[in-house]
Amino acid sequence: MATILVVDDEMGIRELLSEILSDEGHVVELAENAQQAREFRASATPDLVLLDIWMPDTDGVTLLKEWSAQGYLSMPVIMMSGHATIDTAVEATKIGALNFLEKPIALQKLLSAVEAGLAKGVERPRSAPSAPATTAPPESVPDAASADTLPVETLPAEATVNGNPSRGVPEGEMHFSFDMPLREARDLFERAYFEYHLVREHGSMTRVAEKTGLERTHLYRKLKQLGVELGRNKPEPPEQ
Repeated sequence: MATILVVDDEMGIRELLSEILSDEGHVVELAENAQQAREFRASATPDLVLLDIWMPDTDGVTLLKEWSAQGYLSMPVIMMSGHATIDTAVEATKIGALNFLEKPIALQKLLSAVEAGLAKGVERPRSAPSAPATTAPPESVPDAASADTLPVETLPAEATVNGNPSRGVPEGEMHFSFDMPLREARDLFERAYFEYHLVREHGSMTRVAEKTGLERTHLYRKLKQLGVELGRNKPEPPEQ
Protein backbone atom coordinates (compact mmCIF):
# COMPACT_ATOMS: atom_id res chain seq x y z
CA MET A 1 0.00 0.00 0.00
CA ALA A 2 1.41 3.37 -1.05
CA THR A 3 0.53 6.93 -0.06
CA ILE A 4 -0.20 9.03 -3.15
CA LEU A 5 -0.70 12.80 -3.05
CA VAL A 6 -3.04 14.13 -5.75
CA VAL A 7 -2.71 17.88 -6.37
CA ASP A 8 -5.36 19.32 -8.68
CA ASP A 9 -7.68 22.33 -8.44
CA GLU A 10 -10.54 20.48 -10.16
CA MET A 11 -12.67 18.64 -7.59
CA GLY A 12 -13.94 16.15 -10.17
CA ILE A 13 -10.41 15.14 -11.12
CA ARG A 14 -9.38 14.77 -7.48
CA GLU A 15 -12.40 12.60 -6.67
CA LEU A 16 -11.97 10.43 -9.76
CA LEU A 17 -8.28 9.79 -9.15
CA SER A 18 -8.93 9.16 -5.47
CA GLU A 19 -11.58 6.55 -6.29
CA ILE A 20 -9.40 4.76 -8.84
CA LEU A 21 -6.27 4.70 -6.70
CA SER A 22 -8.15 3.74 -3.53
CA ASP A 23 -9.63 0.77 -5.41
CA GLU A 24 -6.05 -0.24 -6.20
CA GLY A 25 -5.35 -0.34 -2.47
CA HIS A 26 -3.47 2.95 -2.09
CA VAL A 27 -3.90 5.65 0.54
CA VAL A 28 -4.82 8.85 -1.31
CA GLU A 29 -4.22 12.35 0.07
CA LEU A 30 -5.78 15.33 -1.73
CA ALA A 31 -4.66 18.93 -2.21
CA GLU A 32 -6.68 21.44 -4.21
CA ASN A 33 -3.83 23.93 -4.65
CA ALA A 34 -0.08 24.35 -4.29
CA GLN A 35 -0.31 25.72 -0.75
CA GLN A 36 -2.07 22.61 0.54
CA ALA A 37 0.51 20.48 -1.27
CA ARG A 38 3.33 22.45 0.40
CA GLU A 39 1.81 21.93 3.83
CA PHE A 40 1.41 18.19 3.29
CA ARG A 41 4.96 17.78 1.95
CA ALA A 42 6.40 19.75 4.87
CA SER A 43 5.00 17.19 7.30
CA ALA A 44 5.20 13.94 5.32
CA THR A 45 6.81 12.29 2.31
CA PRO A 46 4.30 10.61 0.00
CA ASP A 47 5.36 7.64 -2.09
CA LEU A 48 4.19 9.40 -5.26
CA VAL A 49 2.71 12.75 -6.31
CA LEU A 50 0.28 13.39 -9.16
CA LEU A 51 0.69 17.12 -9.80
CA ASP A 52 -1.47 19.28 -12.03
CA ILE A 53 0.38 21.96 -14.00
CA TRP A 54 -2.27 24.67 -14.28
CA MET A 55 -3.53 25.80 -10.87
CA PRO A 56 -4.82 29.23 -9.79
CA ASP A 57 -2.37 30.03 -6.97
CA THR A 58 0.93 28.51 -8.08
CA ASP A 59 1.41 26.35 -11.15
CA GLY A 60 2.74 22.82 -10.83
CA VAL A 61 6.06 23.54 -12.56
CA THR A 62 6.81 26.35 -10.09
CA LEU A 63 5.94 24.09 -7.17
CA LEU A 64 8.18 21.40 -8.63
CA LYS A 65 11.04 23.94 -8.76
CA GLU A 66 10.40 24.89 -5.12
CA TRP A 67 10.54 21.29 -3.95
CA SER A 68 13.71 20.68 -5.95
CA ALA A 69 15.42 23.75 -4.45
CA GLN A 70 14.33 22.82 -0.91
CA GLY A 71 15.45 19.21 -1.18
CA TYR A 72 11.82 18.01 -1.02
CA LEU A 73 11.85 16.31 -4.40
CA SER A 74 12.74 12.93 -2.92
CA MET A 75 9.63 11.17 -4.28
CA PRO A 76 8.51 10.50 -7.87
CA VAL A 77 6.29 13.23 -9.35
CA ILE A 78 3.99 12.70 -12.33
CA MET A 79 2.75 15.90 -13.96
CA MET A 80 -0.79 16.21 -15.36
CA SER A 81 -2.34 18.74 -17.71
CA GLY A 82 -4.88 19.13 -20.46
CA HIS A 83 -3.34 22.26 -21.92
CA ALA A 84 0.43 22.01 -21.45
CA THR A 85 2.79 22.28 -24.39
CA ILE A 86 5.62 19.91 -25.19
CA ASP A 87 8.06 22.56 -23.95
CA THR A 88 6.31 22.63 -20.57
CA ALA A 89 6.46 18.85 -20.29
CA VAL A 90 10.16 18.85 -21.20
CA GLU A 91 10.86 21.60 -18.64
CA ALA A 92 9.10 19.65 -15.90
CA THR A 93 11.08 16.53 -16.78
CA LYS A 94 14.35 18.47 -16.60
CA ILE A 95 13.45 19.76 -13.14
CA GLY A 96 12.83 16.25 -11.89
CA ALA A 97 9.35 15.09 -12.90
CA LEU A 98 9.25 11.41 -13.72
CA ASN A 99 6.42 11.41 -16.25
CA PHE A 100 3.73 13.52 -17.87
CA LEU A 101 0.08 12.53 -18.38
CA GLU A 102 -2.22 14.41 -20.71
CA LYS A 103 -5.84 14.94 -19.62
CA PRO A 104 -8.25 13.29 -20.01
CA ILE A 105 -6.12 10.49 -18.61
CA ALA A 106 -6.82 6.98 -19.86
CA LEU A 107 -7.22 4.50 -17.01
CA GLN A 108 -4.56 2.09 -18.24
CA LYS A 109 -2.05 4.91 -18.79
CA LEU A 110 -2.71 6.20 -15.28
CA LEU A 111 -2.23 2.81 -13.63
CA SER A 112 0.88 2.05 -15.68
CA ALA A 113 2.42 5.43 -14.83
CA VAL A 114 1.62 5.02 -11.14
CA GLU A 115 3.07 1.51 -11.06
CA ALA A 116 6.24 2.68 -12.80
CA GLY A 117 6.47 5.70 -10.50
CA LEU A 118 6.17 3.63 -7.34
CA ALA A 119 8.77 1.19 -8.64
CA LYS A 120 11.09 4.11 -9.36
CA GLY A 121 10.45 5.55 -5.92
CA VAL A 122 11.82 2.41 -4.29
CA GLU A 123 15.17 3.20 -5.91
CA ARG A 124 15.24 6.77 -4.54
CA PRO A 125 16.42 7.64 -1.01
CA ARG A 126 13.57 9.04 1.08
CA SER A 127 14.01 12.20 3.16
CA ALA A 128 12.97 10.35 6.30
CA PRO A 129 13.88 6.67 5.74
CA SER A 130 12.27 4.19 8.05
CA ALA A 131 14.08 1.35 9.79
CA PRO A 132 14.92 -1.50 7.41
CA ALA A 133 12.41 -4.31 7.47
CA THR A 134 12.55 -7.79 6.10
CA THR A 135 9.96 -8.70 3.54
CA ALA A 136 8.72 -12.11 2.60
CA PRO A 137 8.74 -13.19 -1.06
CA PRO A 138 5.59 -12.02 -2.84
CA GLU A 139 2.82 -14.57 -2.94
CA SER A 140 0.68 -15.09 -5.96
CA VAL A 141 -2.88 -13.80 -5.88
CA PRO A 142 -5.33 -16.71 -5.83
CA ASP A 143 -7.11 -17.42 -9.08
CA ALA A 144 -10.51 -15.82 -8.62
CA ALA A 145 -12.02 -18.20 -11.15
CA SER A 146 -10.97 -21.34 -9.30
CA ALA A 147 -10.80 -20.27 -5.65
CA ASP A 148 -13.33 -18.46 -3.57
CA THR A 149 -14.00 -19.74 -0.07
CA LEU A 150 -11.46 -19.39 2.71
CA PRO A 151 -11.33 -22.52 4.87
CA VAL A 152 -13.08 -21.92 8.16
CA GLU A 153 -10.15 -23.37 10.11
CA THR A 154 -7.93 -20.46 8.98
CA LEU A 155 -10.33 -17.84 10.35
CA PRO A 156 -9.72 -16.52 13.87
CA ALA A 157 -12.58 -17.03 16.30
CA GLU A 158 -15.40 -14.53 16.09
CA ALA A 159 -15.53 -12.09 18.98
CA THR A 160 -17.60 -9.03 19.78
CA VAL A 161 -16.91 -5.33 19.92
CA ASN A 162 -19.63 -3.26 21.56
CA GLY A 163 -21.99 -6.19 21.14
CA ASN A 164 -21.28 -6.65 17.42
CA PRO A 165 -19.42 -9.61 15.88
CA SER A 166 -15.83 -8.77 14.95
CA ARG A 167 -13.51 -11.52 13.67
CA GLY A 168 -10.06 -11.51 15.20
CA VAL A 169 -10.56 -8.24 17.12
CA PRO A 170 -11.77 -9.18 20.61
CA GLU A 171 -13.30 -6.46 22.73
CA GLY A 172 -10.63 -4.31 24.36
CA GLU A 173 -7.87 -5.43 21.96
CA MET A 174 -8.41 -3.09 19.05
CA HIS A 175 -6.39 -0.34 20.75
CA PHE A 176 -8.01 2.35 18.62
CA SER A 177 -7.11 5.94 19.46
CA PHE A 178 -7.77 9.27 17.79
CA ASP A 179 -4.15 10.10 18.57
CA MET A 180 -3.01 7.41 16.12
CA PRO A 181 -1.63 8.44 12.71
CA LEU A 182 -4.42 8.42 10.14
CA ARG A 183 -2.79 5.68 8.06
CA GLU A 184 -2.50 3.30 11.04
CA ALA A 185 -6.07 4.00 12.18
CA ARG A 186 -7.38 3.44 8.66
CA ASP A 187 -5.51 0.15 8.29
CA LEU A 188 -6.79 -0.99 11.68
CA PHE A 189 -10.38 -0.21 10.79
CA GLU A 190 -10.17 -1.76 7.31
CA ARG A 191 -8.66 -4.97 8.65
CA ALA A 192 -11.43 -5.30 11.25
CA TYR A 193 -14.03 -4.40 8.61
CA PHE A 194 -12.97 -7.10 6.15
CA GLU A 195 -12.43 -9.71 8.85
CA TYR A 196 -15.95 -9.03 10.14
CA HIS A 197 -17.45 -9.65 6.69
CA LEU A 198 -15.33 -12.77 6.17
CA VAL A 199 -16.90 -14.27 9.28
CA ARG A 200 -20.40 -13.14 8.37
CA GLU A 201 -20.07 -14.72 4.91
CA HIS A 202 -18.26 -17.86 6.16
CA GLY A 203 -15.14 -17.08 4.15
CA SER A 204 -16.92 -16.69 0.79
CA MET A 205 -14.90 -14.21 -1.23
CA THR A 206 -17.74 -13.82 -3.72
CA ARG A 207 -20.21 -12.73 -1.06
CA VAL A 208 -17.65 -10.54 0.71
CA ALA A 209 -16.89 -8.82 -2.59
CA GLU A 210 -20.60 -8.18 -3.10
CA LYS A 211 -21.03 -6.87 0.46
CA THR A 212 -18.03 -4.52 0.31
CA GLY A 213 -18.50 -3.37 -3.28
CA LEU A 214 -15.07 -4.51 -4.47
CA GLU A 215 -14.10 -6.71 -7.38
CA ARG A 216 -12.71 -10.04 -6.19
CA THR A 217 -9.24 -9.34 -7.60
CA HIS A 218 -9.11 -6.03 -5.74
CA LEU A 219 -10.45 -7.73 -2.63
CA TYR A 220 -7.68 -10.35 -2.68
CA ARG A 221 -5.05 -7.63 -3.05
CA LYS A 222 -6.61 -5.55 -0.29
CA LEU A 223 -6.66 -8.45 2.16
CA LYS A 224 -3.01 -9.27 1.48
CA GLN A 225 -2.00 -5.60 1.84
CA LEU A 226 -3.74 -5.48 5.21
CA GLY A 227 -2.05 -8.68 6.33
CA VAL A 228 -5.20 -10.78 6.47
CA GLU A 229 -4.03 -14.38 6.09
CA LEU A 230 -5.91 -16.05 3.27
CA GLY A 231 -4.57 -19.55 3.90
CA ARG A 232 -5.12 -22.26 1.29
CA ASN A 233 -8.20 -21.44 -0.74
CA LYS A 234 -10.65 -24.09 -1.82
CA PRO A 235 -13.30 -23.72 -4.50
CA GLU A 236 -16.93 -23.69 -3.47
CA PRO A 237 -18.93 -26.74 -4.52
CA PRO A 238 -20.87 -26.08 -7.74
CA GLU A 239 -24.46 -25.03 -7.35
CA GLN A 240 -27.00 -27.80 -7.92
